[in-house]
Amino acid sequence: MKSITITAKVKLYPTSEQMMILNKTLSVIRDVLNFVSAFVFGREGIRYLELDHALYYPVRQQFGLRSQMTQSVFKTVLAKYKSMKSNGHPFSKVSFRNFEYDLVWNRDYSISGQSVSLNTLSGRLHIPFELKGMEHWFSAGGRFGTAKLICKNRKYYLHIPVTLEAENRNILNHIVGIDLGVNHLAVSFDDEGNTRFFSGRTVTEHVRLKSRYVMVYWAFCQFREMLEYKAALSQSEVLATDPKYTSQSCPVCGNTTKANRNRRKLEFCCTVCGYRSNDDRTGAINIYRKGCNTLFAEACQA
Repeated sequence: MKSITITAKVKLYPTSEQMMILNKTLSVIRDVLNFVSAFVFGREGIRYLELDHALYYPVRQQFGLRSQMTQSVFKTVLAKYKSMKSNGHPFSKVSFRNFEYDLVWNRDYSISGQSVSLNTLSGRLHIPFELKGMEHWFSAGGRFGTAKLICKNRKYYLHIPVTLEAENRNILNHIVGIDLGVNHLAVSFDDEGNTRFFSGRTVTEHVRLKSRYVMVYWAFCQFREMLEYKAALSQSEVLATDPKYTSQSCPVCGNTTKANRNRRKLEFCCTVCGYRSNDDRTGAINIYRKGCNTLFAEACQA
């Protein structure tokens, strides 16, 4: 069995009164996050128990936070600094600008029927929610993790990590090569010769040019995550292969050179045999063949 975790984005439908309570809670949480962050920034390497001992009572008295909410804030701040360090970024002060609130399953939030119960400054709120395309994850007995409550454009969402167990792949009957790129988020080529293009323009067209590659990289990560859990649910498997030279190599004669690819025209034209196709499609074909070779080698060693 293989564990798969996805983040279910649940839209909440609070009443006007509940919206006021949520806004107040999120605003205070943001103030506390920045207050604690400033304290941690001045004490690099501080641990949770040290932070709890130093700020637990001051935070509760100054901001009126409940005990569980205070503990969640400490963990959120420390996790941000830990993530910054593990990603190789220089140590700097973390600022919290957006409304966000981490809630622990069965402590700060729970789900019953079509409503979610949230812990706020004014006690528990029971708010209706809507699932779109995530029904399977909620009905299949998955494990819920620490959720994040966010507010965006006066709309409220609860991002809930859900973990399910899926069976491992045991029979190989269909292989698909997928090439990731900027002009197309993904291009696929399968063992029946079918090609599909998946546009990434909706991800990148609304951002400045200098931010485009950052956004595309984010799209790649999200696409890879979604692909892996979808594959696992269908008892399939995603294998990563080195994409080096896959858009420069001719799938017909094997000639490999930069001159084969015209990035401006999004075209591949072999300088030796004349084979011509879309450059990303050529990359998908070569990735498909690399994957086949890898699987064949594994089968021979089994």
